[in-house]
Amino acid sequence: MRATLLYQAGDVRVEDIADPRIQQPTDAVIRIVAGCICGSDLWPYKSQPLTDTPRQMGHEFIGVVEETGTEVKGFKPGDLVVAPFTYSDGTCANCRRGLTTSCAHGGPWGVGGVDGGQGEAARIPFADATLVRLPVGEDSELLPDLLTLSDVLCTGYHAARTAGVKAGDSVTVIGDGAVGLSAVISAKLLGAERIILMGHHMKRTDLGRDFGASDVVAGRGQDGVAAVRELTGGTGTDRVLECVGLKDALVQAAGVVRDGGTISRVGAPQYPEVPLGFPEFLRNITLTGGVAPSRAYIEELMPHILNGAIHPGRVFDRTVALDDVAEGYRLMNDREALKVLVRP
Repeated sequence: MRATLLYQAGDVRVEDIADPRIQQPTDAVIRIVAGCICGSDLWPYKSQPLTDTPRQMGHEFIGVVEETGTEVKGFKPGDLVVAPFTYSDGTCANCRRGLTTSCAHGGPWGVGGVDGGQGEAARIPFADATLVRLPVGEDSELLPDLLTLSDVLCTGYHAARTAGVKAGDSVTVIGDGAVGLSAVISAKLLGAERIILMGHHMKRTDLGRDFGASDVVAGRGQDGVAAVRELTGGTGTDRVLECVGLKDALVQAAGVVRDGGTISRVGAPQYPEVPLGFPEFLRNITLTGGVAPSRAYIEELMPHILNGAIHPGRVFDRTVALDDVAEGYRLMNDREALKVLVRP
């Protein structure tokens, strides 16, 4: 099959690799019909040293079941399924608590002999626990929306859930990428009364307004903090959803959260220390968040897509064929695309 491999920073190739096959009785093999490039894929794309053992890329995908192991009971060939961005066994103590990203036997796609999601097919470990069946056909116009259940919608929702967003809250979302826009959708779903989106790409922030943002602040740093403070009568917002992963974004989050408020960070952190010291301690700020256990949220969020209440697939503004995936990476890295959908 054809699959996307990362050899070094800026060097993404689509090459032939071995076809996936059933290795354990709990495995399934799926034919991928839609994948995409994630903002987190850009970190290794920018920094990966040259390697002779390139990793398979991609962790967000929808596919059709082709084959199942003897112990797979919940799926059959022909089922359309979505895969969360990690696989999990569904039975360990962490999975039973809903923390599937901490599964004792699970892991990420594309490493350790497990296929990635930017290819023609993939072997799925623990298929019964990992996959979720989609009640549509592979030609459904809802596929881009449903694909966001792999990662970005669930990550934005994780930010809102862990921050404790509830009806009547004021919320600031930092970041106008796909996760930030998904956080706007999620805060709206949970009843936030006011949502301030901090971002400076007008096409993206316009989409954020469509998703439910009531205000947009383009300023950065102290200018941005001052603008949010002015909008909120000097107090800041109850909740802040940090969807970037840079130190400056977390400093900004501390500047716009109200005393006694909560910051949830879901942007993959690109810094070693958390810049919250004694002044923030005195303000009783809660810091939470982390990697989203997307498998735990998929069935909760899917009905909102199926009934047309939300359209998170609008974050996909470019589509490329698998053989053109390197161009998709360039488009996202150069900020010419918000999120790129990949069609094998």
